[in-house]
Amino acid sequence: MKKLIPVILGLLIAAPTMASEELAKAKNCTTCHGMAKKIVGPGYQEIAAKRAGEKGAEAALAAKIKNGSKDEWGKVPMPANAVTDAEALALAKWVLSFK
Repeated sequence: MKKLIPVILGLLIAAPTMASEELAKAKNCTTCHGMAKKIVGPGYQEIAAKRAGEKGAEAALAAKIKNGSKDEWGKVPMPANAVTDAEALALAKWVLSFK
């Protein structure tokens, strides 16, 4: 049992990240955004770096995920996404966790 505790704790810590990556794939976010590199829009690491230390970053990013945005990262707008408020917030938290 002692050997299982670190494994179980690791899975519990990693579970939210895996769930958000799966959500990002399910909502087609990864079609335009790479983890570390730009595809059509910026990579998640670039977004996290830009928002690091920004007050209200999670809520602001969640709103952009849900409603779309334009002129922040260039001429190509990000369309609104069919996500719930909870999904948008989960995705925003996940994106902002990249270093």
